[in-house]
Amino acid sequence: MSWTAPDVTRTDESKSGDERTTLDGFLGWYRATLLRKCAGLSADQLALRAVPPSNLSLLGLVRHMTEVERSWFRRRLAGQDIARVYVSETTDDPALDEVGPETAQADFAAFAAEVEACRAVAARYDLDVTFVHPRAGEMSLRWIYVHMIEEYARHCGHADLLRERIDGTVGQ
Repeated sequence: MSWTAPDVTRTDESKSGDERTTLDGFLGWYRATLLRKCAGLSADQLALRAVPPSNLSLLGLVRHMTEVERSWFRRRLAGQDIARVYVSETTDDPALDEVGPETAQADFAAFAAEVEACRAVAARYDLDVTFVHPRAGEMSLRWIYVHMIEEYARHCGHADLLRERIDGTVGQ
């Protein structure tokens, strides 16, 4: 039996919380939205590049966001010396380029684990804490939150189109 992406419960963000609660809420909502776009699809469907010639697939987006989470929260903010999750000698972006249905279940598990690790890292810091990015200069955790919300929003838009092309499902 082929693996199928599980259903996801999504919690709405707080409408009256403080800044941290609002940022955490929106980021959590978008994380769950990406997974909702995948729910019920087989590994083969998740790996499908549904809009040629683009290399985007739903599974590739999950893998890409695993790397993005790790890069911003753990490597840059926390300064952890950890390798990339997806490494290749043949492409610069294996998270998107080297997608196959045989790794779908493991890729979803890697995403879930990374999100939990990143939540734990972010919780240890004040929004005003800064770090120095080698190209962009000084950045704050607040900036990471806003950037991550923007990144997920953009990719959830991609996921909308991919899902509709795969099986006609629209909406959130």
